[in-house]
Amino acid sequence: MASPQFQSTTTLFSLATLLLLLILATGSNAASIAIYWGQNGPAEGTLAQTCATGKYQFVNIAFLPVFGQGRRAPVMDLSGHCDPNSGGCSDLSSDIRLCQSRRTKVFLSIGGGAGRYSLSSTADARRFAIYLFNSFLGGRPASATSRPLGPAVLDGIDFDIELGSNRHYDELARFLSQLGGRGRNRIYLSAAPQCPFPDAMMDSALQTGLFDYVWVQFYNNPQCEFKPSGGVKDLVDAWKKWNGIPAGEIFLGLPASQSAAGSGFVAAGDLVSEVLPVIERSPKYGGIMLWSKFYDDQTGYSRAVRSRV
Repeated sequence: MASPQFQSTTTLFSLATLLLLLILATGSNAASIAIYWGQNGPAEGTLAQTCATGKYQFVNIAFLPVFGQGRRAPVMDLSGHCDPNSGGCSDLSSDIRLCQSRRTKVFLSIGGGAGRYSLSSTADARRFAIYLFNSFLGGRPASATSRPLGPAVLDGIDFDIELGSNRHYDELARFLSQLGGRGRNRIYLSAAPQCPFPDAMMDSALQTGLFDYVWVQFYNNPQCEFKPSGGVKDLVDAWKKWNGIPAGEIFLGLPASQSAAGSGFVAAGDLVSEVLPVIERSPKYGGIMLWSKFYDDQTGYSRAVRSRV
């Protein structure tokens, strides 16, 4: 029979072990914050400064808003940061690598709420996938192909498809996944659908099961937003539907200030007290997405909710 001193020591060791396991489990499942950067010029700071804050685990460089329709040349728009179409953004390579060294994944966001884009055929989707692979990802550019953001290899492609046709984005996702393969060369895919379910533009693509992260835009869509006077029901009803799609992690997409969107802003206090306690129960909950770095700088929204996300 063990002595009382041995039993006490054993009990303390067991409690310490249990506490360590709980800490490790909590840390391994910590939720993340994704942010969009690139549409507000110097006012939102540089990409390096964005990642140096330590607040974001994903940064979507926005946008590449012109592509497709046969042989239309893809065009990026970084709104005052630099001109990627004349080689003026190649210095961003060092910023991208700094972000990655801090374990922040950097994606290129294609589409957006303004632009001229659509895919006209399977061949168009394949051609655009090869362009993205050679120009921003791990491919080797042909002699006539530049790398608008320099030699750094991005982690993935974000689909923010809000305009044009909804066709052939499933094929684009498949082509990108095939080009990247597995292991070190893997291409991560994310998407930013609107919260009404299913999304009119991205449903077929999302059903491929190839998307790692889906940050659903719970704003500018009153039918599925949080309402300060009406509670969380509409948002939660839509959230439950989104958690049924074959994707890796689902994020709650929000505007970082009232002026960042026409509707759907959730005050930090309401997010913490009413919304997160419900949606974080989902096994697919990944965190929140904010539009955008510019507005987050103005309000400090991510800082206000970081410990609770």
